[in-house]
Amino acid sequence: MIKTPKIKFYDKGFISKYDNYTSVQILSAGTSVFNLKIYDNRICRDTFKCQSLKSFNKEFLDKSYEDNFIKKLFDNEDKEITHRDKKNNILIKIKKD
Repeated sequence: MIKTPKIKFYDKGFISKYDNYTSVQILSAGTSVFNLKIYDNRICRDTFKCQSLKSFNKEFLDKSYEDNFIKKLFDNEDKEITHRDKKNNILIKIKKD
């Protein structure tokens, strides 16, 4: 689940880790609806648009977040992760099978 003022998904997906990036793919009814490739210094969306982690945070989360926040979140090995930011109206829940 990803709920921010600009992104809203409550679906299943895949997190795949590769040598130089982490891939996040969210599916709805078996169709890919959101794809991210998260590198150490940039993030690329399925529209082939890449941007710095800082600009991604500013656009989709909040400028106060650490640059590598989203990478650390998806690279976390915990089975359940919940990030709740009431001030900025952000909720991210990750449950791994």
